Amino acid sequence: MPATAFNQRTIDEFNAKKGRGVGPWRDHLLLMTAKGARSGGEITTPLVYRRQGDEYVVVASKGGAPANPNWYRNVQVNPEVELEVAGIDGTERFRARARAVAEGPDRDRLYAYMTEVWPAFSDYAAKTPRTIPVVVLERLS
Repeated sequence: MPATAFNQRTIDEFNAKKGRGVGPWRDHLLLMTAKGARSGGEITTPLVYRRQGDEYVVVASKGGAPANPNWYRNVQVNPEVELEVAGIDGTERFRARARAVAEGPDRDRLYAYMTEVWPAFSDYAAKTPRTIPVVVLERLS
């Protein structure tokens, strides 16, 4: 499934800059490739992230839209994904397992943690009736 025009431009910039200094997200952007829940095809999505130890935390915000983004459903159905993040000498690719944190104190803590890197997440939460889920991505060995 092809990326939206906006996502494709972001992916192209990520690749051109080897994951560094991409758009307004600077060094807090990764590319996640997941298998589509319905299509079964690979779909790459640029996501704002923050490290928590060895894990990567992302937010299923969809800019505060009333529905979750498609990628969130994809990782619920197919939790094994591929991540690409900026490394020392270019980008690094590896497999990871997605774990949704949809509610509760851990979700609230992680969401607040993510607003420190991307303050707009606070605005997104204020404008949507849903509780925006957080997803933790754990590297597979």
